[in-house]
Amino acid sequence: MEVSLTRKGKYELVIEKHDRMLVEAPIYTSDKITLEPDSVAQLKNAASLPSVFRAFGMPDIHVGYGVPIGSVVATKDIVIPAAVGYDINCGMRVITTPLKADRKEAVRIAESIRRDIPLGEGKRNVGFREDDFRIVVEKGVKGLRQVHHREGRIWDVRDENDENDDIQKIEEYGSMDGDCNAVSQRAAERGRNQLATLGGGNHFIEVQEVQKVLDTEIASRFGLWQGQLVVMIHSGSRGFGHQVAGDYMAKARHASLDRAPSKDLCFLDVGTEAAADYIGAMHCAANFGFVNRQLMGVLVRHDLRALYGDMPLPIIYDVAHNIVKLEEHFGQQVWVHRKGATRAFPKSRMAGTIFADVGQPVLIPGSMGTASYVLLGTEESAKTLNSVNHGAGRTMSRTKAAGVVGRRGKVKRTGAVSDEEFEKSMEGIHLICEDRFAIKEEAPQAYKDIDEVIHVVAEVGLAKIVARMVPLAVLKG
Repeated sequence: MEVSLTRKGKYELVIEKHDRMLVEAPIYTSDKITLEPDSVAQLKNAASLPSVFRAFGMPDIHVGYGVPIGSVVATKDIVIPAAVGYDINCGMRVITTPLKADRKEAVRIAESIRRDIPLGEGKRNVGFREDDFRIVVEKGVKGLRQVHHREGRIWDVRDENDENDDIQKIEEYGSMDGDCNAVSQRAAERGRNQLATLGGGNHFIEVQEVQKVLDTEIASRFGLWQGQLVVMIHSGSRGFGHQVAGDYMAKARHASLDRAPSKDLCFLDVGTEAAADYIGAMHCAANFGFVNRQLMGVLVRHDLRALYGDMPLPIIYDVAHNIVKLEEHFGQQVWVHRKGATRAFPKSRMAGTIFADVGQPVLIPGSMGTASYVLLGTEESAKTLNSVNHGAGRTMSRTKAAGVVGRRGKVKRTGAVSDEEFEKSMEGIHLICEDRFAIKEEAPQAYKDIDEVIHVVAEVGLAKIVARMVPLAVLKG
C-alpha cells in the first residue's frame, strides 16, 4: 500500500495525519537510503493505534512484524507486543581492551571465543536449575550473585569486580522487575540452558579495530583510542524471549483484534491483568538478554586474559534495542516501544549514573563486514523521545539475499548476492560461521550503508559520533 510522504527537511519525511492516524509520523532518512513502501505503511498503522502519543521511523527502517524495525512508538494506555518484537532485549555490548589491534591476533581471539560460546540457533551452554533460573530472569545481572547451584566453568572464571563495574554501565543496571509467574512453562524450558549462547540471524561477536576517533575527549571518557582492539557482542533473549513474545502476541490478538489497525498490530490495555503480565514477562526476557550478554562477556574476558595475561577489560555500555518502558517525555508518562531502535539519553537524563557528566554511550553496529559506531546521546534527541536507530537496516529479505539452499547444500533458488560478491565484501576479515549455506543472508549487500545511516543521525542531531570501528574477525551463527 502506497502512503504519501511530505518532505519537511533534507533528512525528514513525514506521513501527514490522515485516515485513522492520530498523530503524524516523521521518518528520518536521506535520498541515498532505500525506503520500503511497506515499512511506511506499517508506520502509518502504528500512528493509528488507540492512545498513540508519538510514532517515528529511523534511518534503518524496514519491514517487521506489525510495526517496522527501526521505529519508535509511544502510547498512553496500551502496550503492543509486536512493537517490541520477538527478540526482546536484543542489544549491544562493547568490551574495551588495552591491546593494539592486529589482524593475526584477532584471528586467535576469535578462534578462542568460538570454543567457548556456541554459535547458531538452538544451542545450549550455561544451564540453571529451575529455582536459579527464576532468580536470574526476575532479577537480571544482579541476580547472578544469588544463584545457589554454581556448576560449570563459567563460575570459576566469573569476576565479581568486573560484574560490579559492568552493572553501572548497563541500561537499567541490567536488572528489571520481572515476574516469572507470567512466563509460560514452554518459555522457561526453552531458556534454562541457552544462556551464554549467541544465536543466529543478525547476531554476532566481532573483534574490531577502532579505526577513527572523531571526538577525542568523549572517546577518552569511554576508554577508546585510535588503533585499539575492542570486542562487540550483539545478541538477545534467544528462544526464551521469542516464546514470551509469541505467547503475548496471541493474547493481544484475543484482546483487541476488533480494535487494532491490522491483525499483526494488536495490543493490551494498560490496567488489565494481561498487560501487567506482559510487562512482567517482558522484563524477564529483558533480564535474560542482559544476563546472556553478561555471561558471554565473562567468557570473552577469560579468553583474552588466557591469551594475554591479566588486564582490565571494561565495557563501554550495554544497551537494549527491542523493549518497551514507561518514561516521561514532554511532561507525560508514556509507554515507549523501541523496536530496532535504541535509547540515546543525554546527560540531563543520566542523573545518578556514572554518565551524568557526559550522557549515554550509544552503540550502533553495521552489517557483517562493515563499520560500527559509538555515539553519544544528545539533548536534541528529545524530538524522537531520546531514541536512535539500532543498526543499518535491511534492504532485502534473507531469502532474496542468499537464495534457497536445500539440506544437502543443493541450490534451489539463486540469491541476489553471488558467492564472489560476498567473498569480496568480506575480504581481509576472518569469518567464523555456524551455517555456511545461510551466511549470505547477512551479507553486507543485504543492508543499507551504515555510514550514510550514521550521517543522517548526526545531521539530524539525534546523537554525536564518537568513534568508528571496523571488523577484523566476525563470529556468526
